[in-house]
Amino acid sequence: MSITTLTILLFAGAVLGLVSGMPVAFALSGVAMVFAIFLWGPEGLFMSVTAAYHTMMSFILIAIPAFIFMGYVLEKSGVADALYEALRLWAGRINGGLAIGTILICTLVAAMVGIIGAGIITAAIFALPQMLKHGYDKHLAYGAIMAGGCLGTLIPPSVHMIVYASIARQSVGKMLIGGFFPGLVLSSLYMLYIGIRTALNPSLGPGLSPEERVGWLQKLAATKSVLLPIVVVVSVLGSIFLGIATPTEAGATGCVAVIICAAVHRRLSWRLLKEAAYDTTKIFGMVIWILAGAECFNRFYLAMGAAGLIKGLLVGIEMNPWIILVAMQVILILLGMLMDPLAIMVIAAPIFSPIVISLGFNPLWFGIIFVINMQIGFLTPPFGFANFYMKSLLPEENIGEFYRSTFPFVGLQIIGLGLCMAFPNIVLWLPSLMIK
Repeated sequence: MSITTLTILLFAGAVLGLVSGMPVAFALSGVAMVFAIFLWGPEGLFMSVTAAYHTMMSFILIAIPAFIFMGYVLEKSGVADALYEALRLWAGRINGGLAIGTILICTLVAAMVGIIGAGIITAAIFALPQMLKHGYDKHLAYGAIMAGGCLGTLIPPSVHMIVYASIARQSVGKMLIGGFFPGLVLSSLYMLYIGIRTALNPSLGPGLSPEERVGWLQKLAATKSVLLPIVVVVSVLGSIFLGIATPTEAGATGCVAVIICAAVHRRLSWRLLKEAAYDTTKIFGMVIWILAGAECFNRFYLAMGAAGLIKGLLVGIEMNPWIILVAMQVILILLGMLMDPLAIMVIAAPIFSPIVISLGFNPLWFGIIFVINMQIGFLTPPFGFANFYMKSLLPEENIGEFYRSTFPFVGLQIIGLGLCMAFPNIVLWLPSLMIK
């Protein structure tokens, strides 16, 4: 059987398993094991053992539970309460100010957490009631919360960045730092869009009435709540950028910083730490199973002759490399509508990464472009996971309302993607300054 036929059958089996609702780890590893037995007999299964062992022993993956733990401590300690109170006092008087402030807070939360759930949940709990109370258009409010919450996919410390770097064999530190400016570009696009739209139509996001506004002393007092989260961001990103700590060590630093934040806010307790540790274990257990399944899938596929197939495809392609690159983006966006971003990552990254390198593109730059596509996938219906988060928080609302809210922000994400493709230094400049 030819490698082309094997590739079609292998990926069709994996996609069928994912669409049927089978867990990602079992869909990937299961189909790989079936093909291994078919091709090499029971002895082929030994490869699954070595793949799982390789995943479990990966040092860089230790950073993932540290960043997840940071997010849960921040969520449970009430730090977000104080952030949103400062937001309400400073930005409330401007048309669209609460929505713009929500994007700002989500950007800060993303730089402390690295997972989309924390950003969306905290914004929905604390910012959404304020926006609806003051007459904001619900679709603008929903869209701002979901788009802002998804910034955790791109802005470091991003768990998705670490997963991609592990799969594509890229530097975790450079991937994390490379996502910083693209994340700020997207955040700025969201705020600019909200500002322009509410300026043209103030009824979509009216400012606070004169009776609800406060003086400078109250605003300055509320600003204290922003200082500690900034310390968290600086302690994590600064230590990576300056070469003081690896991403794993920076994650440990961040854990200490968020525990101090919780203590300052008088929310630190054994119950909080226990709940955060328990939730972290559940999430990380899911991630490590997915990565083990992906490693198993990738190893079997390479053993089947994937490298030869990719080389043959490249030899047969006679078109502009940029056309191929754009075609990859279209494929990733379409996959994002149908599959979980982690599943897309573990299937597509091992195939696209060597092709991109052969075409002469920078693999670090492509990695950030890839992750931006994964962020788009969190918003695009029908699978867009951010919509499911909102539906779980507002069960009485029709999910179609959430889908409708995401469309303008998906357009802004595609614009941001285009900017990062057209101007690679948005991604590459900051990593080039890193101290080794």
